[in-house]
Amino acid sequence: MAVSTLQSLIAGRWLGASAAVPLHSALDNSLIYHTHSEAIDFGEAVTYARKTGVPGLMALDFQQRAARLKALALYLVERKEELYAISHLSGATRADSWVDIEGGSGTLFAYASMGSNELPSSNVLHEGPAMALGKKGGFAGTHILVPRGGLAVHINAFNFPIWGLLEKFAPSFLAAMPCIAKPATATSYLTEAVVRMMHASGLLPEGSLQLVIGSTGDLLDRLNGQDVVTFTGSAATAAKLRTNRNLIEHSVPFNGEADSLNCAILAPDVKPDDVEFDLFIKEVAREMTGKSGQKCTAIRRIIVPHDMLDAVGTRLRERLSKITVGDPSIEGVRMGALASKEQQRDVAERVAILSAGNEVVYGAADGFAPLGAGAADGCFFSPTLLMCRDGLANDSVHDVEAFGPVSTMMPYTDIDEALALAARGKGSLVSTLVTRDPKIAAYAVPVAAALHGRVHILEREAAVDSTGHGSPLPQLKHGGPGRAGGGEELGGVRAVRHYLQRAAIQGSPTMLAAVTGEYVRGAAVKESALHPFRKHFEDLETGDSLLTHRRTVSEADITAFGGISGDFFYMHFDEIAAKESQFGKRIAHGYFVLSAAAGLFVSPGVGPVLANYGLDNLRFVKPVGIGDTIRARLTCKRKVDRNRKDVFGVGQGVVAWDVQVTNQDEELVASYDILTLVSKRE
Repeated sequence: MAVSTLQSLIAGRWLGASAAVPLHSALDNSLIYHTHSEAIDFGEAVTYARKTGVPGLMALDFQQRAARLKALALYLVERKEELYAISHLSGATRADSWVDIEGGSGTLFAYASMGSNELPSSNVLHEGPAMALGKKGGFAGTHILVPRGGLAVHINAFNFPIWGLLEKFAPSFLAAMPCIAKPATATSYLTEAVVRMMHASGLLPEGSLQLVIGSTGDLLDRLNGQDVVTFTGSAATAAKLRTNRNLIEHSVPFNGEADSLNCAILAPDVKPDDVEFDLFIKEVAREMTGKSGQKCTAIRRIIVPHDMLDAVGTRLRERLSKITVGDPSIEGVRMGALASKEQQRDVAERVAILSAGNEVVYGAADGFAPLGAGAADGCFFSPTLLMCRDGLANDSVHDVEAFGPVSTMMPYTDIDEALALAARGKGSLVSTLVTRDPKIAAYAVPVAAALHGRVHILEREAAVDSTGHGSPLPQLKHGGPGRAGGGEELGGVRAVRHYLQRAAIQGSPTMLAAVTGEYVRGAAVKESALHPFRKHFEDLETGDSLLTHRRTVSEADITAFGGISGDFFYMHFDEIAAKESQFGKRIAHGYFVLSAAAGLFVSPGVGPVLANYGLDNLRFVKPVGIGDTIRARLTCKRKVDRNRKDVFGVGQGVVAWDVQVTNQDEELVASYDILTLVSKRE
């Protein structure tokens, strides 16, 4: 292929024409790209992010940015084969590239969905509920989350050049934070390719994404307290960046996700004939060879019962011997190359350290011969399985990580020793426990959780759907304590919150409602002759309210509801037992109160309210007895425009209604939110 020079995307233009650092194919070491030699003006990049990127993103709300993420994911999926072709040069198999390319797009889809379902159609996220701070109800407090007004610098590792970019970009984009992304140089050609696609899509507001090929120069020295830095890579580099003087002086948040010595524990209840034993072997082998072992979540330490050490070693050796290594374009190849010659040398050096005093159960001496033209010059490395007979006495197996297809087995005598060996890694991203016994899981997982960011429990029931030890999911936290960096990424909307600023606000309920965009109990309401359910989405305002007529609960109501529902609980029907209870009388079904309240506030004719699809925060606060009189207050609490249309092309939004049901003494008896779909005007 023709050798081209990669370019940085700075201040809306592509920069770079002169060649600098050569980049080589992992398959045969042929020259494929150069980085560019032109210096980047990071002052210009930072100013562009602040002056252009922030306003462009803030012109959209959470819902609109979520819609852009979905459109971007669709755009990238349509062009994925272009990325697969380039990814091949990194030595990745199709399966490896799938995790990077389609896993990246899948993360965009996931955050688009979570943003659409969980975030408001504004740029203020209310982290309620509000709480009264005084006795008379005139003073209250709550928390809000708002965009920081700064930029995010994302420094990524070489192993997942697309997923690594997108899993950080998605939540920061939702949080209205423009990004300056710096990929690792070795595979930066793949990141550049996907950023070119994203830029060409026209879906991103100007300044929301910039790309740095090469060094970050003085970029970190130009940041301030409104900005955020995230890093994925080695623990040593994370420590160096974390102590940048400017970041410390300006209290710039730094989120680190570092490589760690993750482990898998085979519990003492599992025997060689069990399904779980096979699952353990498959999981370890997959994590050793997937992405050629170049995953921050890969299993580096295999912790097994003492009497199982040889059995596990034999089975793993058999499985690894069937793994064909070579050019992934050759049929039957299941493991590709390491990303670079530098990586190949580094892994070899670390294997030499780990081998000292330990046994090589499987390695290059077992007939390693990668397939493919030029493979001898490529960056291939043999799957290597080591055995440490005494993990408590050998420090290197808990301190040294070979970032390739390398793992070390070690024995334990009981589950406490297994957990002690796991803890010797000083903090990791993920651990796996393979067991059939829920009691072992209940004992071991809380102990392991103190030092592992994620604990994966594997047995036959979970195996049918399990995404595996090494797969961070958008819905769950990715990160770990200690050596793993001490940071958090992903975890659903939690990740978006990392890029927002939390502030406590105090004031009257009316003022809190105005700031949060949500009705807060005690705030002023707006009543009119027009029932709120008769208003289209655009015409509704938070605070629009209806106080209903009253209804007295009778014994006939309770009897009829029991017959309809089949609920004949003694508190509703047994006069003697009810008198002896804390309530001292028969009480109405809670769900009758709910149903009766709906009968009080609904407007039954055809109108803009299309459907009730859920209840949130339901509480039955006080019992309702025979002869009590109830009424309800229905108030528009929150509107979310999800920018969707029905099958007839009519727009609709989501409205949350605050419902308070009170008795004849104005005491609250039931409290909840109703979620409805409300149509827009045609």
